Amino acid sequence: MKVISTDRRDDAVPHKVTLSPIYSPMATIKCDGRAQFRSQQARDFACLLDLDPEVARWSTAPPLLRNGDDEYQLDFVVLTENGSFLIDVGQEEPSPPIWLSSAIESMGHRYRPVAMINFADSFRLRNAKDLLRYGFYRAPLGDRIRLLAGLEEMGSLTIAECLSAIREGRPMPTLASLILQGFLEIDLDDALISPETQVRRIRG
Repeated sequence: MKVISTDRRDDAVPHKVTLSPIYSPMATIKCDGRAQFRSQQARDFACLLDLDPEVARWSTAPPLLRNGDDEYQLDFVVLTENGSFLIDVGQEEPSPPIWLSSAIESMGHRYRPVAMINFADSFRLRNAKDLLRYGFYRAPLGDRIRLLAGLEEMGSLTIAECLSAIREGRPMPTLASLILQGFLEIDLDDALISPETQVRRIRG
């Protein structure tokens, strides 16, 4: 899924997870409708969807698929500019019934199984969950303008430098909010977020 997100609205409001609080973090960014997860594994994968610039939006309300008396419930509908996917999440890779792929294709989607064990040591997942702790926070306009202007002039700044430039809001929530809303980007894959992590401006 290599698609530039179209969901970078300044007024986008995160949705709140409404099921058991064990499914944390509580905020989502690109969820379409109410977020109701079937497992912590599904919640973790949603964190990756929210930080994936290729994903436009996702939903936890995929259709219940049937073949005669057989039923199968998936976890997500994920929309990208290259099409839509029905996602099946498990700790290990799911083993769906043999009729599932053709049923999904007949609906105009593609099937993708996900084994969360593959992300057990992922810096991206840990960083995504850390950022989404601040998913309900709204960055003050003055801080947003100040950071964007500074990055326009400097090209990139460290997280420590960005935090020191924030005047109106709470420093880490403000910076995290701007990353989650698609104004800024950092490398999520190579290491945990640190004071030395480089921050860059995203141009829409």
